[in-house]
Amino acid sequence: MDRTDKSLIALRRILRSTELYGRELAKAAGLTAVQVRVLQILTETGHATSKEICTRMGVTQATMSSVIDRLSKKAMVERRPSLSDRRAIDIIITDAGRHAVDTAPDPLQQRYVAQFEAMEEWEQAMFVSVLERVAVMLGGSDTAAAPVLDIGDLGGKGETR
Repeated sequence: MDRTDKSLIALRRILRSTELYGRELAKAAGLTAVQVRVLQILTETGHATSKEICTRMGVTQATMSSVIDRLSKKAMVERRPSLSDRRAIDIIITDAGRHAVDTAPDPLQQRYVAQFEAMEEWEQAMFVSVLERVAVMLGGSDTAAAPVLDIGDLGGKGETR
């Protein structure tokens, strides 16, 4: 097997791992990885505006609005007028949202982060460089994406999860 085949197999394994984790998460918690990440942020902060969550995740306001709408329909978050700025709306996690975060499978992203951060600094730089090169090779250099391991569109165009 040549290196080209090996590289394509490695890419497929990465995509497959992400896909399988997404299915496991959907089955166990009824949520997407993006929804879980929003709930995690709200668990850390107590509350946040949609704009604050967008900034932290690197997604568009339209995408975040859709994610929050879906979480709200599942009674995992609530929208409330901000106490500090009457023009803003705070997103607050509910007990159901906290329970979903607590019972969700171990996030694929956290496993990745732990192993990435254990690498030497030079190795991290090399790794990021290679991944950026792969993104360019696959035509994704201008694609908006959040630092969340999930399949699906996070750029605000098309289907949001």
